[in-house]
Amino acid sequence: MKIKSILAMLAVTTALTIPGLALAGQVTLTTNMRNYGGDGAYLAYYVTDAQGKYAGSLWMAGGKTRYYEHLSGWYRATGGNTSEISGITGASVGSGRALKITLDLADTLFDAGYELHIDSAVEDMRDSPNEIVVPLTSAGSGQAVKGSRYIANFTYTR
Repeated sequence: MKIKSILAMLAVTTALTIPGLALAGQVTLTTNMRNYGGDGAYLAYYVTDAQGKYAGSLWMAGGKTRYYEHLSGWYRATGGNTSEISGITGASVGSGRALKITLDLADTLFDAGYELHIDSAVEDMRDSPNEIVVPLTSAGSGQAVKGSRYIANFTYTR
């Protein structure tokens, strides 16, 4: 693994917990859910590098670990390792609701081939791995991306 890849991965995983360690800026992730008529959705937000390799988890909406396997892209990438989301979890997101998260994200992730993925799952309904996959670019900031199943749209702003 190249040193640049190691540093970028470290930046993803530490920018959220130790802001002074990596150059990072605040990024707001806004996810608007469709009116799908089911229970609250579990959402996994994670980043992959330019080669498609898992680089780190950003947020997990939903607190019951028994449902994490239904977030199959995230689960496969992490082997279901809940330490990947330690301290970065919140409640599931209801039908027709919005989730807005502001976090520190390493500047090195933008315009460098990294992609943000959002997997979604709702109890007793179909899972939606990689419902959102968006390149992390400066130009993409503020641009809405449509979801394929439970997410109406998603934006990130720097």
